[in-house]
Amino acid sequence: MGGTPAVAFDVRAFLHTVPEAPGVYRMIGGDERVLYVGKAKNLKRRVSSYFRSRLSSPRIAMMVAQIARVDITPTRSEAEALLLENNLIKSLAPRYNILFRDDKSYPYIKLTDDEFPRLAFHRGAFTKGAKYFGPFPNTGAVRESINLLQKTFQLRTCENSVFQHRSRPCLLAQIKRCSGPCVDWIASGDYAADVRLASRFLDGHSGGVIDEITARMREAAARLAFEEAAACRDQVRVLQSVLHRQFVDSGKDEDVDIIAAVALEGVVCVNIAMVRGGRHLGDRPLFPSGAALDDAGDGLLAFVEQHYAVHPCPARILIDCPPDPVLDVLAEITAQPPMLARPRGAAEKAWMAMVEKNARHGIDVRLSDAGRIGERLEALRGALDLPEAPARIECFDISHTAGEATVASCVVCVDGAMKHGEYRRYNIDGITPGDDFAAMRQVLERRYGKVAAGEGVRPELILIDGGRGQVGAAAAILAEVGLASINVVGVAKGEGRKAGLETLVFPDGREGMALGIQSPALHLVIEIRDEAHRFAITGHRARRAKARLGSRLEDVPGIGPMRRRALLAAFGGLDGVRAAPVEDLCRVDGVSRKLAEQIYSALH
Repeated sequence: MGGTPAVAFDVRAFLHTVPEAPGVYRMIGGDERVLYVGKAKNLKRRVSSYFRSRLSSPRIAMMVAQIARVDITPTRSEAEALLLENNLIKSLAPRYNILFRDDKSYPYIKLTDDEFPRLAFHRGAFTKGAKYFGPFPNTGAVRESINLLQKTFQLRTCENSVFQHRSRPCLLAQIKRCSGPCVDWIASGDYAADVRLASRFLDGHSGGVIDEITARMREAAARLAFEEAAACRDQVRVLQSVLHRQFVDSGKDEDVDIIAAVALEGVVCVNIAMVRGGRHLGDRPLFPSGAALDDAGDGLLAFVEQHYAVHPCPARILIDCPPDPVLDVLAEITAQPPMLARPRGAAEKAWMAMVEKNARHGIDVRLSDAGRIGERLEALRGALDLPEAPARIECFDISHTAGEATVASCVVCVDGAMKHGEYRRYNIDGITPGDDFAAMRQVLERRYGKVAAGEGVRPELILIDGGRGQVGAAAAILAEVGLASINVVGVAKGEGRKAGLETLVFPDGREGMALGIQSPALHLVIEIRDEAHRFAITGHRARRAKARLGSRLEDVPGIGPMRRRALLAAFGGLDGVRAAPVEDLCRVDGVSRKLAEQIYSALH
């Protein structure tokens, strides 16, 4: 715990040395512990704001009272400051930083920059040239929007490797979900017009799009092109039906984010709902981590700073709290801050009420889950006679087909929740095929050799999907690397491999323990074990398929490294080569018809 610094911090003298440049600042306490890490596009203005006579919250005032010094690191750009801030927060774990981290980023809709642009679901980093629309609060909103655009504008969704090698229309084209540009069913100019309308619709101009399609329908009817007019009529009906079935609809083409922060029973939830083009797309509750927090206002400020630093701002943001602190944060991270207001009118108040209600519901669910998780962890502690409930559990499984393409998985459970970002797969080589003991020995040596050297996190409990042999091998490995004190338990399948009849196996020769199908401890163990099995078998299947297809290509007479690379490049990978007909294979440089037939036969 940091206390008041022994030597008073000379704020005035320090601020004279702070440049007006982007960068990162670190608040250091009297015990040299980092209190807070932040970024700013103007270090002088941002750091000065912490030393005003009136601060935004008691929490910030408490932190400022503990500051012994402030370290600054100017950077060349705001992007560099954001990256450095993320790295420092991960490595220093500051006490007062509030973090909103999700396992997954927000999803977007992507329109590629190809001659015939592709419509796609996107999550992750942006690529140059493509257009991105969003963010959306959840994948369901993206899928619904893509489905709507397919029905209305019939844009392609297939990968380029498939699009470039089609000779017949696909099923989507036949059911009127794609206009078939791959088989020249539509001219490039007409397809570009549909892309333009789809872009306008995704930008929120739904009313203008409907008006334009309506005008096109009337023009077609006037020149007696009734089939074209009927198609336009169907487009209008689809768009209007989607717009009219929204639970709340502003009736205007507007982009709005509605943000509410709620604190209940020591838990803070920040919920954001997104309205695009007047359509309510749903909401997304988020919970802060990294600092003790019981003030909803602090949670909202931290969310606004982190969310809009990486996602575009809409035209308006609705909040139900004093706007000045939020405006200060937005001014720091955006070139042109959006309009910030409290809800007015029936529609906006309905939006805010729904967002607040869902935030409270999210807290109720989280508290319920926390109680259930706590019960399961305590039950496991009691069953295994551990001094404390295991905070970190790691589970291993081995997957192979008759010894082929052996893959080991390690999944991680922290405080009762699966941490997908910490999962790891290990390709197992250099052992007798099918020797699960040797495979387990190899993965544990690789995993815990690093932990013993101080390069990883030490778990409190290790689960092994297997019986006494695998558990004994695991215990021996841990003893060899100096981690014999870690508890190791095997999960042996029950009679008939029925779920709920599993037996816990111990390395010290104790009799196996059957907890019973109603045991909360067994429920947690099975959930972790099943996740390890799923992760292992997914990796094994991918490795096996790659090995089999790759070896088949290499086994074809006349296919050397250069032709193999040319085939893979032409069809976008191994799956594309397998899917290509003989006629398309012939188009690759150096591949004759006879050789193409040999390739096709080898892969089918």
